[in-house]
Formats: sequence, structure tokens, C-alpha cells
Amino acid sequence: MKLHQLVLAASAALLSLGLAAAPQVGAPAPDFSVVDSKGANHKLSDFAGKNVVLEWTNHDCPFVKKHYQGNMQALQAEMQAQDVVWLSVISSAPGKQGHVSGTEADALTASRSALPTAVVFDESGTVGQAYDARTTPHMYVIDKAGVLQYMGGIDSIPSAKVDDIAKATPHFANAAKAVLSGEKPDPAITKPYGCSVKY
Repeated sequence: MKLHQLVLAASAALLSLGLAAAPQVGAPAPDFSVVDSKGANHKLSDFAGKNVVLEWTNHDCPFVKKHYQGNMQALQAEMQAQDVVWLSVISSAPGKQGHVSGTEADALTASRSALPTAVVFDESGTVGQAYDARTTPHMYVIDKAGVLQYMGGIDSIPSAKVDDIAKATPHFANAAKAVLSGEKPDPAITKPYGCSVKY
């Protein structure tokens, strides 16, 4: 059997197992359909022509708490001012850490003065798995053409200490600014850190 036939056979075997390919920077971002904390439906395709940020989150995670001492809100405000759609994604399954109701999610948003466009739920883990979301936080930037331009960590210091934010290289912020300027992020992929997503 020739190499390309082996590759095709292996690909078919993976597909038959229901394993999705990992998302690819520079390729179209996986579309999805989710419901937000207020009961509204959202698809990625609804935001065609806009830059989109996906933030995987879990309010009980110490690494998320670190960034919600002001850093995440500042980033959300900066993105909102530039008409970026910011979706905070909760993939925590029912009964798992971080799972909340719509009312609880809205109360958290208000109590933290957070500024996402919407908080959306992915209880089945379908969206998280399509994006290979591993940690909270795990950040993604999608450009106006629907192409995934960045995926990875919010910054370079994998700690739960607020003081480390100022010392870290802000990978996500740098990537978002590059996309907003019509440039390619460099690096476009970084290692995320935080709590595991509670699928």
C-alpha cells in the first residue's frame, strides 16, 4: 500500500471513531450553535464580518479568578470598544465544577463587572472538543473572514498569582491586536494553562 493510501486509510479510521481533527490556525474556525445565559441562540456564522474572541471559562478555577481581578475585564472592554464579539464559553458538564445556570452566569458577570458579548453554554462539550479547548482560560481569536488566527494561553506565566500578570508576555492581547491590525499573530499558537475543562 502506498503512503497516500495509508494516510487516507488512517484518516478514515479516525473519522469512523468519531474523532474530530484539531482546529488549525489559518483555517476556517469550526462553526457551532450555542445558547447563551439569556436563552438566545448564537452561531459563529452569525458573526461573519466581525472579529470574534472565544474565552473558555470556569469561575471556580483559581487561574480564571486570577485574571478576573481586573485583567479579563480590561481586555473585554478593549475588545468591545473595537466591535469585537467576545463569547465566554462554559463547557462544564452538569454536576461538574464551574457548571452554572443562566441566572447564575448573569449574576457572576454583574458581580465581576465583566463585559462579554454573551456567556454561552456547551454542556455537551461539543464546541470545546471541536476547538480542542483544554484549560480555563483557553483563548481563541477568529478574524472577520471566520478564520482561526490564534489559540492558546492568555499569557506566558502559568501561575494563579495576580502579580504575575504584569510580568508576563500577554500572548492573547498581542494576538488580538495583530488581528485587529490585519496582521498575523506571532506566535499564533501558545500553550494554554489553567484548570482542565470539566467535560
